[in-house]
Amino acid sequence: MSAELLIASMEKLCKLHKSLYELAIKKTDIIKTGDMDALDQLLKDEQSHIAAIDRMEKERQKLAKVIVPHIDQPTVSDCIENFAAAEQEKVMNATNELIQLVLRLKEQNYLNQQLVHNSLQFVNVSMSLLWPQPENINYGPPTKSNNPYNKNAKGMFNSKA
Repeated sequence: MSAELLIASMEKLCKLHKSLYELAIKKTDIIKTGDMDALDQLLKDEQSHIAAIDRMEKERQKLAKVIVPHIDQPTVSDCIENFAAAEQEKVMNATNELIQLVLRLKEQNYLNQQLVHNSLQFVNVSMSLLWPQPENINYGPPTKSNNPYNKNAKGMFNSKA
């Protein structure tokens, strides 16, 4: 009974991660086009997916704790030892699928991060070209000498009587 629940939980996690991966691919296209409104909406959708994944992961952890109560924080590997061979294979397949999805999602998010970074660099370069840099106020040659010790300057005591 608990094996089927764990398998169902893992399959739901896979489904949610697939959906999140599809959103990450859409995000890449949106970043390329520069549509900020669509990106904002997509980020909201991503947050709801992440919240659902978090809830599902907590449910999976509770199921694992029921299966292996003597371990404080049991993993899927800890649970597999308590299943029959057919159930072990199903759980391992779901685990491997989830691992592959997470790796693909990680790569896609890294690509999106690089695209955003490059876009920000482009914006910074464009802005620096549009606005001139302020002149250096503190450093540089003096424009007019107000030095009272200047030898060429005639002061009150250097004048002829």
